[in-house]
Amino acid sequence: MKSLPSISMHFLIFLFFFLHPIPTLGSTVYDTSPTDYIRTSCSATLYPDLCYTSLSGYANPVQQDPARLARIAIGVSLSKARRMASYVSNLTRETAYGADPQASAALHDSPGSESFRFQMGNVQTWMSAALTDEETCTDGFEDVREGPLKTEVYERAVEVKKLTSNALALVNSYAEKAVSLSFVNGAKFTELT
Repeated sequence: MKSLPSISMHFLIFLFFFLHPIPTLGSTVYDTSPTDYIRTSCSATLYPDLCYTSLSGYANPVQQDPARLARIAIGVSLSKARRMASYVSNLTRETAYGADPQASAALHDSPGSESFRFQMGNVQTWMSAALTDEETCTDGFEDVREGPLKTEVYERAVEVKKLTSNALALVNSYAEKAVSLSFVNGAKFTELT
């Protein structure tokens, strides 16, 4: 059984090679600052404020490069998901959580579980699958009685879900722009994945 860090490393390597060879989309000189570019890009997401606050610190490496922005957004989401998985993993080792069968079942559906670790496919499929797993985690806690465990896991899962949603929106935006080009570096470009 592979661990989350092992899968995560493979995921990051895949993303690097998947997105890296695709050049920036156009060589237009922008009149906006890198932070304005991030704010504008984030405005197309479901959680624009969270998107901007989580990515604006990366303005210098991003500049106005949609591929870099997508990679960084994925990295931010993955980093937060790793912390969430570690938190859930630590909770599952504690004996107190086992006393509540609903909490136990909900923890099983949360990031850090086997189903979360083995999501495979292309970038959009992976991000969509991660979003589904995070949704399953939050849904699983709806029937759990109120308490600190429910509150803490639910709040962490919601934040990871929002970051993943933002990353997926930025990846999809980048993919849309790349697919709309008929030629990239003189070679016919047929699909992104």
